[in-house]
Amino acid sequence: MPNLTILGSTGTIGVNTLDVVSRLGPQFEIFALTANSNVATLAEQCRVWKPSYAVLTSEAAADDLKKLIKADSPDTEILFGVEGLSWVSGHDKVDYVMAGIVGAAGLIPNLSAAKAGKRLLLANKESLVMSGKLLMDAVSASDGELLPIDSEHNAIFQCLPKESNGKVSCQGVDSILLTASGGPFRQTRARDLELVTPEQACAHPNWVMGKKISVDSATMMNKGLEIVEACWLFNTSPETIKVVVHPQSIIHSMVQFVDGSVVAQLGQPDMRTPIAYSLAWPERCESGVENLDMYSVGQLDFERPDYARFPCLRLAGESFSGVVLRQQF
Repeated sequence: MPNLTILGSTGTIGVNTLDVVSRLGPQFEIFALTANSNVATLAEQCRVWKPSYAVLTSEAAADDLKKLIKADSPDTEILFGVEGLSWVSGHDKVDYVMAGIVGAAGLIPNLSAAKAGKRLLLANKESLVMSGKLLMDAVSASDGELLPIDSEHNAIFQCLPKESNGKVSCQGVDSILLTASGGPFRQTRARDLELVTPEQACAHPNWVMGKKISVDSATMMNKGLEIVEACWLFNTSPETIKVVVHPQSIIHSMVQFVDGSVVAQLGQPDMRTPIAYSLAWPERCESGVENLDMYSVGQLDFERPDYARFPCLRLAGESFSGVVLRQQF
């Protein structure tokens, strides 16, 4: 029974991961759950899952958690800080690490998991954006595994030939078609964008995400970061990646081949699908996601991205090329 650490268990990715695990019966053991400051939710998760460890970012929050779970989960050891996160990511007993911490805070524990040869289920794209070569080299050196959780990159991973080893350089692959919903402001006039509110930016039409990722999606900064993420994950360059705006979010991404074929991964816009795929890979397992009814889909629309309205797409490609160039010299 694999031991699983969930970094960011109270966030969207963490909650969905626990939902998938709950459907699989006794197939996973929860080794550790971690949170930033959501003590109440983490306490409830500890009562249900009784992990060996729980980690919070501050000592004060850790003390609060100890009081809350003292009666219901007395064997759970409470840690705090970056050291605690790294401990539960690289521990000898851990097999899988779900990297659901948002932003730069996830880099150090993700590296700990990579260096220890774990199966790293990466939902934290910032680790690759900031330190892609460092993280990928750590995975390679330890003979570990890195499976993408972002729906688009997970879709690409599913569409690539198995013999490709997750690399676009595989014979027969022409390019990646990275889909984007366009977010809530896809049809908003450029001059009106300065008037939008944070609440409007967080109201994504298809996905339920945290506030940061929702805002990044609304500006298409998120898609820019995903271009960089795809370059590191699939050992390719921005020139091989084409962003396709697909407002229905039914096709999660595609791979184009030199013979003219395009292979796409379709499904409901639900993060439990890529989570379940990565937990069970190379097999598949129940995710709790409703089957896609092709009769009710109606139509699938595709548009070119508006680089003038969303300049982050252009900047992302330029920034990646600049980073690689600096590393070469």
